[in-house]
Amino acid sequence: MSQDPIDKPVPTVLIIGAGIAGLTLAVLLEQADIPYHIFERASVVKPLGSAMCFGGNLFHVMEQLGIYQELLEVSKPNIHIKFYNANCKKIGNYDVSENVKIVGYDNLAFSRPDFYEILRKRVPVHKISFQKKVLRSEEKEGKVHIHCSDNTTYIGDILVGADGAYSGVRQSMYKDLNAKGILPKGDLEGFTIGYTTVVGVAKPPNPENYPALKEKYANFSQVLYKNSNSCYIVTLPNNQISWGFAVQRPKEELREMHFRSSDWGSEINDTSLENFRDLPCPLGGTMGDIFDATPKDLISKVFLEEKVFKTWHHSRTVLIGDACHKYHPSGGQGGAMAIHDVVALANCIYNMPDTSSKSIKLAFDDYYKQRFHYAIGAYRISTFMTKVMNGQRLAERLLRKVFINYIPERLLRIGAIKGLAYRPQAVWLPLTENRGYGPILPQENKRNDGIDIAPVKAVVA
Repeated sequence: MSQDPIDKPVPTVLIIGAGIAGLTLAVLLEQADIPYHIFERASVVKPLGSAMCFGGNLFHVMEQLGIYQELLEVSKPNIHIKFYNANCKKIGNYDVSENVKIVGYDNLAFSRPDFYEILRKRVPVHKISFQKKVLRSEEKEGKVHIHCSDNTTYIGDILVGADGAYSGVRQSMYKDLNAKGILPKGDLEGFTIGYTTVVGVAKPPNPENYPALKEKYANFSQVLYKNSNSCYIVTLPNNQISWGFAVQRPKEELREMHFRSSDWGSEINDTSLENFRDLPCPLGGTMGDIFDATPKDLISKVFLEEKVFKTWHHSRTVLIGDACHKYHPSGGQGGAMAIHDVVALANCIYNMPDTSSKSIKLAFDDYYKQRFHYAIGAYRISTFMTKVMNGQRLAERLLRKVFINYIPERLLRIGAIKGLAYRPQAVWLPLTENRGYGPILPQENKRNDGIDIAPVKAVVA
């Protein structure tokens, strides 16, 4: 709970979507004693997805919330990415081992379902409602009202769209803004799509066949097969192997396929992976062995899309995570950006003097000011890293060769120091100390203790 109880009017927050972003916001609001409720349209949230990799700039707030140690138990440190050609011959290596000295934490690799469960356990059951499809929202009498498909209505002060890339909250808000002629034209345009991907988490019945599973560090392998195909393999605790296949397709072909999903989709037929079964696996054996060890209902397929929307809020409605910015998973930005959104928004809500429309607008403006430029920066990084990880065109192959073999370590270190300096924390909880030699940017939200720079615990030589 917060150190200092809130002695002012506090808003009731309605969160649409029980994904990673929605649950993380709920965990923060729970700690801050701010009332909230989550509404999820599905009857149950399937733990779809594959590996997630977090950098150390997320772990200060996770220590504040008491979930870092639990995350360690289901994670492996990730200090490099190995690149292989179609014959599984190593062609290069991307090393991030310096990050632990810069920020004081290792990069961690873990399964998305495991992280989801850590968050879910911290949200009281009675504060999540399933099978609640929100049809529309409206503001009246100084409150926001949501109307669901089961003829129920709920009232709060703030509506948060945490409902994914095809957010219904965003679409409803944009429809209203467009009718008023105040929505930027770019926000009506579609996503940039370049890849389709199939992902899953396998648990082989014969783990002894994969010696890498016994290693302390995650074995993160990226294989560039022929015919514009690529694959990643990541070893995780408990003899799990996370995997994902990406296929680079022409834009015209992607448009014709007209695939749409609000999140990961589990509706996939067996033929989707047939062409990849006989390909060699960097851990040994073939990819078919990995597919067969993966529960079929937890194999998911989705288009990899990118876009940063310009409009993140209006009136009492605000967007977080994929609802306002979507990145290719290969770029490694989506999860971190969603959590940083949530921390910034929770801080802005906590610091509101009251629940008036004016205070809410000021809070949302502050949230947008803090986060939008980072979202644009993350978009550039994601686009670049997706080309490095998956690109098969000539220019992308040359880019990858230069990146993994010829960029001086000093330049990579400078980039890491700059990128890891942004480490937002909850304003109502004591700041987690800086464990590394890299600087931390001042906290952007007002704190009750007046401290905006995290104290240094120790300098790692």
